[in-house]
Amino acid sequence: MTSFDDIRPYNADEIPAAMQRMAESEVVPAIVDYLMPNMSVEAFRDRIRNIRTTEEFQLNLLRGLFEILVQKTTTQFDWSGLENISKKQPYLFVSNHRDIALDAILLQYILNEAGQNTCQITFGSNLMCHPFVVDFGKANKMFRTERGGTPKEFYNSMMHISEYMRHVITEEHESVWIAQRNGRTKDGIDATDPAIIKMFGMSRRDDRVASLADLHIVPVAVSYEWESCDKLKTLELYLTRKNGHYEKKPGEDLNSILTGIMQPKGHVHLHICPEVTEEDLMALNEGPSAEFYKRVAQLMDSRINPNFYLNPNNYIAHDLRSGTDTFAGHYTKEEKTLFIQYMDWMNEYPELDRSALETIFLGIYANPIDVNTR
Repeated sequence: MTSFDDIRPYNADEIPAAMQRMAESEVVPAIVDYLMPNMSVEAFRDRIRNIRTTEEFQLNLLRGLFEILVQKTTTQFDWSGLENISKKQPYLFVSNHRDIALDAILLQYILNEAGQNTCQITFGSNLMCHPFVVDFGKANKMFRTERGGTPKEFYNSMMHISEYMRHVITEEHESVWIAQRNGRTKDGIDATDPAIIKMFGMSRRDDRVASLADLHIVPVAVSYEWESCDKLKTLELYLTRKNGHYEKKPGEDLNSILTGIMQPKGHVHLHICPEVTEEDLMALNEGPSAEFYKRVAQLMDSRINPNFYLNPNNYIAHDLRSGTDTFAGHYTKEEKTLFIQYMDWMNEYPELDRSALETIFLGIYANPIDVNTR
């Protein structure tokens, strides 16, 4: 037993049993049908059963499945910024968050392609909604983060996560991925939560600059031409604004995971930004801690937002929302027609205010332009 057994990924000796459970899962036929229709279900089950280590799971299974997924759901997948990190240094990758599962998996793949060790990944307890998801996640270096609870329970959970991430980076010498905020960006505006930065430093209180510098924080910007779960996000924001709150339905998190993975994505781009160095932090080291963490969050945003890759859809949505052709040079008439036709999905909800739906939907795509041009 260790002090992190309640949240850590699987250890090496836990992988074989997890693979046996995954191989027997009722979701396997759907995976085979979608990604490998030419393979028999039993052959795929045997392939999973023969995996013995995390490395085998990532390299011999997930890598191939990811490449099939990219072929099926993207028109282009590329990345930049590898020159900003070193193979010799573990990092705390802090990413904008557009898709529940893929944001981190994209980075895993890129690190692997670059010959670097893959990172551990934060995974909200609310997303551990199915035994297959739990086994898949913990076998893929995902560790549990608690959501909710009393203020005391929440504080203790944040301290526990902070201590674990520091342990992984400074003692196990592995990198960690975490989102810049609690939950995905729903409205297209990526903003780092200062509370996340504060959480990073909870596990070392003697020197707030050194506490963050020890973690080697690296901002990451990921963008999708077709926003992950854009329809679901639009409906959630609509109901939240109409009713003042939003209650998830049973199975909704799993549905969002599967929708994000399977829906067409178009051009996907990920950029690894320069590290937030000790010198960067020293320049912000004034005043109360709350102001310090706020300034660090703003520094993160100043690196993530300009490196969000703007696609034609972003410019089209901005012009449709404003009723202008300000950015017409960034897209073709055909692309605009396709985008407008795509919006016909709203016809499936005649009981809802179409104008309000359009405003929310266009904002998801248009808001990154406003953020980039501030």
